[in-house]
Amino acid sequence: MEIVILLIKVFVVFNVIMGLASICTWVERKGSALIQDRIGANRAGAFVETDVFLLKPVAFVVRWLGILGVINTLLCDAVKAIFKEDFVPEGTSQFMHCLAPFMAVLPVFVSFAILPLAPDFEVMGYHIRPQLATIDAGVLFLLAMGSIAVYGVALAGWTGNNKFSLLGGLRASAQMISYELAMGLSIVSVIVMYGTLDLFEMVKAQSSVWGIFQSPTAWLSFIILFIVGMAETKRGPFDLPESESELVAGYFTEYSGMKFLVFWLGEFAEIALFSAIIVLLFFGGWNIPFVQLPEGAWWAALIGHLVLMTKIMFFCILQIVIRWTLPRFRYDQLMNLGWKILLPIAMVNLMIVAALKVF
Repeated sequence: MEIVILLIKVFVVFNVIMGLASICTWVERKGSALIQDRIGANRAGAFVETDVFLLKPVAFVVRWLGILGVINTLLCDAVKAIFKEDFVPEGTSQFMHCLAPFMAVLPVFVSFAILPLAPDFEVMGYHIRPQLATIDAGVLFLLAMGSIAVYGVALAGWTGNNKFSLLGGLRASAQMISYELAMGLSIVSVIVMYGTLDLFEMVKAQSSVWGIFQSPTAWLSFIILFIVGMAETKRGPFDLPESESELVAGYFTEYSGMKFLVFWLGEFAEIALFSAIIVLLFFGGWNIPFVQLPEGAWWAALIGHLVLMTKIMFFCILQIVIRWTLPRFRYDQLMNLGWKILLPIAMVNLMIVAALKVF
């Protein structure tokens, strides 16, 4: 029975990843079209008309799908990418070229395994924790997976056999390694605040008060982690590794078809992952202010899961809106922000949190 429960957990976690990535893709395309008043994902299919009586219900459905941006985003873009030619540059390893997108995506998918997605509950006498892998040092596992993800991007830039790809890979490597320092220090300050490395225990510690209110400097840790999270996911205004105006498409210039879709999937799954980490560390996870859900009830776990997903979607949408609102940094500004501003602030913040914990 334990194997069946584990397989169900794997199925649920995989569908959570794919669902969040799909919703982020839709919000990215539809939201950016609304912000910039572009026709593509905004109104494509919204004005379909027909004089054939039997086709009028179909036209009605197509119009609404066009208004919602589903036709362009989740249908046309996917079909176009799937049927594109799988191009491998001459003079490079086909195996390494294929390996890069999977190395970029796999650490993101594996990281979801340690995220608690709801409170514990019991079904048919079985105690179930909605967490695929129960690891006491879950935060360290997250940091390890984040460090591995840079290899896929660097490999993609190298196997592109192209100066734009190589520059994009180098930019991505430098950016991700630089911002990991501030990210690590801000997460250490959170560990000091909670006194544990277990994400589930961190959420339980927020049952009465959210983490962002538990320390005078918790809000500073949140701001640092939120900024660093956007830089780690290579989202605008930190999208220097793929800046279209300078590097065509950066490290995935020479990628098309399904390989390009895998990179995109990983990017949006990473947005969802960082949103989930922020919610679990600072915003109570599945906890609702002034509402105490009964322990062990399956319906309470379901409500907690929906609350958690709502919070995650809020931060996903916030990141996408910021991406389409702020202009891109220059590369020197990007490095200065990471090394000269965020890193010193994160170090001072950690010392303050440690001093408060001791005294």
